Amino acid sequence: MTPTLVLSNALGTDRHAWDAQMPALESHFRVLRYEHRGRSSVEELGADVLELLDEHDVDRTSFCGISLGGAVGMWLAATAPDRIDRLVVACSSARFAGSDAYRDRAVRVRVEGTAPFVDVTLDRWFTPRFRDRERYRKMLLAAPRAAYAACCEAVAAWDFRERLGEISKPTLVVAGAEDPATPPEHAETIADRIPDSRLLVLPDCAHLANVEQADRFNAVLLEELI
Repeated sequence: MTPTLVLSNALGTDRHAWDAQMPALESHFRVLRYEHRGRSSVEELGADVLELLDEHDVDRTSFCGISLGGAVGMWLAATAPDRIDRLVVACSSARFAGSDAYRDRAVRVRVEGTAPFVDVTLDRWFTPRFRDRERYRKMLLAAPRAAYAACCEAVAAWDFRERLGEISKPTLVVAGAEDPATPPEHAETIADRIPDSRLLVLPDCAHLANVEQADRFNAVLLEELI
């Protein structure tokens, strides 16, 4: 039976943020992509994934999440270890910086949408060398207000530092060398506290490493999961 792999997005992106991974993955996995629903805690977002697995009759899956998606993966691996085979946590954190800023953003997005935050977000997602920003500008502008705002609240509330040691699954922790949102120090904390883990820092990329360095990201993903 073909193994399953769940891909979980960053805040403000949709399932198409993984398009560059699909040609490399589909010959090896049954890939499930999804969008985060409007949930104000990572625990609720993780419960949505368990519901998704049940809907698709998946008993166990590998899981790759970036940013908020990585937080969801950590929660799943610690809370429902019987459902997770291997874990990849990319450009994520056990405690995201700027909790108050995320709460303030949630309030403003419910009124104004994501437009006020587009430029600053793109500058965190990508290095200045990345030229294909327009697609992701449109993706962020199209993010549903209520869901985005609720997920901002989930990011603000997230603190998993004391539970990282509960994760027993083989884990690859990936960081972008130039990521201002979750710098490599955040990845080091995760890797240091998960017993069966290894850390990889990808050069020449910021927060959306799977987009900006797609070929490198795909190669390490396949090496870890196959």
